[in-house]
Amino acid sequence: MSGIVVVGAQWGDEGKGKIVDVFSANADMVVRFQGGANAGHTLVVNGKKTVLHLIPSGILHKETMCVIASGVSIDVESLVHEIDQLKVAGFLTENKQLLVSESASMILPYHKTLDQCRESYNSKDKIGTTGRGIGPAYEDRASRRGLTIGDLFRDDALKERLELALREKNILFDQVYKVPTVSVDALIEKLKPLREKIEPYLSRDVAAIVHKNLKSGKRVLFEGAQGTLLDLFHGTYPYVTSSSTVAGSACVGTGIGPTSISKVIGITKAYATRVGEGPFPSELIDETGQKLREAGVEFGSTTGRPRRCGWLDLFALKYAIRINGITNLALMKLDVLTGFEKIGVCVGYRLNDEHLTEFPNQIHRLSQVEPQIEWLPGWKEDLTKVSHLKDLPRAATNYIDFIGNHLGTPIDVISVGPGRDQTLWVKPLFTN
Repeated sequence: MSGIVVVGAQWGDEGKGKIVDVFSANADMVVRFQGGANAGHTLVVNGKKTVLHLIPSGILHKETMCVIASGVSIDVESLVHEIDQLKVAGFLTENKQLLVSESASMILPYHKTLDQCRESYNSKDKIGTTGRGIGPAYEDRASRRGLTIGDLFRDDALKERLELALREKNILFDQVYKVPTVSVDALIEKLKPLREKIEPYLSRDVAAIVHKNLKSGKRVLFEGAQGTLLDLFHGTYPYVTSSSTVAGSACVGTGIGPTSISKVIGITKAYATRVGEGPFPSELIDETGQKLREAGVEFGSTTGRPRRCGWLDLFALKYAIRINGITNLALMKLDVLTGFEKIGVCVGYRLNDEHLTEFPNQIHRLSQVEPQIEWLPGWKEDLTKVSHLKDLPRAATNYIDFIGNHLGTPIDVISVGPGRDQTLWVKPLFTN
């Protein structure tokens, strides 16, 4: 099998969008397998920026089929907006370029209202969600009160299931949060015009199509959203997203077996960032952190929120490598570190005078650790024009070698800017 999973190895925002776009030039299919419109994958091609939230990042390649699998929670309005925007920009010119699973969960306006009400109501205990309704939609799926994309096209079932889903929520809206309740009939009228925009892309059995492509030797990329440390089960709970973000989720969210995966690519920045609340051991709450934020333009592509910045955390990366089974790494935004006289790298944690041997994903422990920082010389050369590895300054190659040697995992791709052409290859992605 020739399936390759691309996952974020940090707290999200690692640059998965760019790397999947670059990889897609040699892929036959790209599958988005979890998350929702809370993701923001930014692509820069010929100086033009495209931000995608739901549609896989391979959509800018005409010959690459893109799939939204059953594990994704789909905001129907956002999906239609992305489709329209891509068409205006000259992409998605043929319907066969995009498949959307009928079994995927549907995010509706009341999910977003509930998400935002909870964040404002619990102001002292905020999670830092994007307010896009992801959590409430996954809750409905687990409680069997959710609607699928397929329900949108079955009028009787649509009304019945909306009435079931809103029975409890309207009580919450009215009696707890003091916001207007939702009319089922009004919501249905709002949804009806969206159906014709989505219908050409619907597929009843996405899993079978993906399996057929894998079995025939096609090159399939599985694109994750958010990052490992935001995983619902293995991240810094409760400051996590509402889906499983690790590589194994590609199988669950798509409907394929684990033997279909031949390689797992972990995406990491050359430093670390985090959006929202939760512990962040290597965070820099000073001028250095501000300098990283400004140099890296670290503001959320979904929310616009400034990202918290810090030194690269190799101890956390080792954890990500272990739980994802990462075989290869892509190192992003190396160019942002230009101009720092010295660069810190977190190589371990101390907790109560004890050197930890494993990453403590429990927040009561992680919030108390002391990061162990090693320092490497920086460089002043501009890396954004570098087109060959041999042209990188020695201090930059030493930094890359330090990371690779410490992690024991090969770094196959290095990004020195947002554009497609600002990508340095150590080894090719596909070897067949």
